[in-house]
Amino acid sequence: MSTAELPAPDRARARRLALLVAVVLGVALAVVIAVVTPWHLLPTPPGGRTPADPAAAFTPEQIARAESFAAALRPASLAALVLSLAVSAVFGLTRAGAATARAVARPFGGGWGWRVLLGTIVVLVAGRLVTLPLAAYGEVIRHRYGLSTRGWGLWARDVATATGISAGLTALALLVLVALARRAPRSWWAWAGAGAAVLVVAGSFLYPLLIEPAFNRFDSMPASPLRTELFALAERSGTPVQDVLVADASRRTTALNAYVSGFGSTRRIVVYDTVLDQLPDAEIESIAAHELGHVANDDVLTGTLIGALGAGAGVAFLGWLLGATPLLRRAGAAGPGDGQVVGLLLFLLAVGTLVSTPVQNLVSRHLEARADLHALDLTQDPDSFVAVQRELGVANLSDPDPPAVWQWFFGSHPTVPQRIAFAEDWVRVHGR
Repeated sequence: MSTAELPAPDRARARRLALLVAVVLGVALAVVIAVVTPWHLLPTPPGGRTPADPAAAFTPEQIARAESFAAALRPASLAALVLSLAVSAVFGLTRAGAATARAVARPFGGGWGWRVLLGTIVVLVAGRLVTLPLAAYGEVIRHRYGLSTRGWGLWARDVATATGISAGLTALALLVLVALARRAPRSWWAWAGAGAAVLVVAGSFLYPLLIEPAFNRFDSMPASPLRTELFALAERSGTPVQDVLVADASRRTTALNAYVSGFGSTRRIVVYDTVLDQLPDAEIESIAAHELGHVANDDVLTGTLIGALGAGAGVAFLGWLLGATPLLRRAGAAGPGDGQVVGLLLFLLAVGTLVSTPVQNLVSRHLEARADLHALDLTQDPDSFVAVQRELGVANLSDPDPPAVWQWFFGSHPTVPQRIAFAEDWVRVHGR
């Protein structure tokens, strides 16, 4: 029995309960974000805060190059986003999604499970193919500016791998969701919301073990003074690591990066080989100290908690939406337990992801700033911190002064001038 087949009074009660739970979880999410986000990190230094000045961080030539790169890439990124959402709307808000699910499942007997699995994969792959020319154009731009070193064969393999992983995992998740809706038509959204929260937590633990190796090879850093110092840095940070790995990032990019991944016995510092080739040890230690700051401050757990609450609230809201007969009729589905609902589900998930993006990035920018503070406190080396921020900005072609709306919506990190100004504030607060 699907939700649409429930008696009208039961369906109305189920919808009201789903909406109530979505509101309660949404309020809880807002409270958690307000409480755990580090809104204020430093007292106001003498003379006021240092203004973020791109001209103080980069030369005019560097600024012009980064802005030219952003201007070439930004329209394609926006166009891909809009086009992807439009394709999702075609499959979700018309009967095209239902027809596609029926057609691809027919050779396998047409059961609801095949409709969900194959329909999801076909819709997602179709969306990827439609935006593929824009993705290729973006790769051309990255090659033109020297940021990408991938050949087209490796690029195609990366696109296929990412699409396959995303489509496969999404199809399995929707299969479980639809199965729950068939099994428990009144409360499926509650079970699915709990499952989504668990998946967010599991994904945080499993991503470095299952997904990262699909794109890069990781080797232990050979014995060296840098390796020894990175282990010591982790000990001083209170977050010991099991290994220091080098990722073969130069196969794909000239960008610089390092990060800490894993938990407990799987925690490791990962350094791009491009970083080893281009930066002195003190600057690499500054990057590692920043990444260790995320671990010391439990930022992954914070993000996981926020993601789990958001997933629960989103699925409960989905339960309310999928109880709306006009919406289901438009999509050609009888209810959330109908295998033909996949197009509508994917569209609603896409909209939810888009709406949540600026909230996630707002929190992310403050967590990144706190990790910067940790790096400065741990290394006591603001000169290396400022130097490496400049190096990262130049190598990664980071826009030093993006449009305010763009930074608000898409900016997951403070800009390089903002991070350098923060370091200067740290120096003034500490009287150095």
